[in-house]
Amino acid sequence: MASQVSGPVVASQIASVHAWTGRQFTSDSDYVFRLSESHLHEIDRALQRFKKLGLDGDLVSTQNFDLPTLGPKLLDLRRDVYFGKGFGLVRGLDPQRYSVEDLTTIYLGIQRYIADLQGRQDKKGNMLVHIIADNSTKMKASHHRHSTAPITFHNEEAGDIISWLTRNTAASGGKCIIASSYTVYNALAATRPDLVRILARSDWPFALPEFQCRPVLFYHDGRLITNFGRAALLGSASHIRPDRLPKLNSVQVEALDAIETLAKATQLEISTQTGDIHFINNLAILHRREGFINGSTTTEKRHLVRMRLRDDELGWSIPDDLKDEWVKAFNPKLNRVWHLEPMPDGFFPLRSQTN
Repeated sequence: MASQVSGPVVASQIASVHAWTGRQFTSDSDYVFRLSESHLHEIDRALQRFKKLGLDGDLVSTQNFDLPTLGPKLLDLRRDVYFGKGFGLVRGLDPQRYSVEDLTTIYLGIQRYIADLQGRQDKKGNMLVHIIADNSTKMKASHHRHSTAPITFHNEEAGDIISWLTRNTAASGGKCIIASSYTVYNALAATRPDLVRILARSDWPFALPEFQCRPVLFYHDGRLITNFGRAALLGSASHIRPDRLPKLNSVQVEALDAIETLAKATQLEISTQTGDIHFINNLAILHRREGFINGSTTTEKRHLVRMRLRDDELGWSIPDDLKDEWVKAFNPKLNRVWHLEPMPDGFFPLRSQTN
């Protein structure tokens, strides 16, 4: 069966607020919302009121975690993530002031103002993924989740929005680095339209999360959507690509390399602080991580808690080729588990091959 292009491919550049370069942001105040003392007191009051209800933390909502003055600011951030530059972060929480349970409840409470749906991140139903360095096995040491090495630009498999709470930062390195897929697309459309057509074809053999041939980029419902990871297409030390699966041809590899080169040329580096909560539009923004070195103390060991989100009201229409992963993530009937701390492999399975 011949491969086909997924939907209409825009031949020229796309004018969009999602198209930006890192150089446009001259100060972190362009994308960081700093919590004031009154906001922090408001969060503490909301936490205490919620705890008196005796509910599990995953039942927190905008109704039972009321933030009278902070809430409207978070709703502005919500709109900016979906319809503005596509990212932002909330800064000012001090994780040392809270128990792990309380900190997680605050994280979920703030999140609810950004998106009302939370997604599973694996077959076990894990809702919280702990991103920490772990070299206890060869596989873990090379896996994105547990490696200290830099990683390449990618999107997560599912989720309109990717969110993470920084519980601790590394002794050095570990910056969050993002780039606009719209800007990357526009550069390709201007200089290598042939690669745009290649990226939009349906013959890309993804090995993860399950084997599927589909495009890397889509033009769907009037929006550009990018969804890919190099490990799923090329394999890696921790994701061995089965020999039975098709391999990328040289032009496809060239297209992936072009994305990486252009994303690096236009990227924004964000120096993360302890307590930061990041939100990025997973459909319009590529992200990667700088390599890092942990210190000897707990507070110098990088620890992020990641979640996948979608807002029922503002959520973008998802291309058919991606819908299965969104359904698996956000179907409320599927099992969900909440581990507040990193757990053994049986609780957080690492995939070595396609499912």
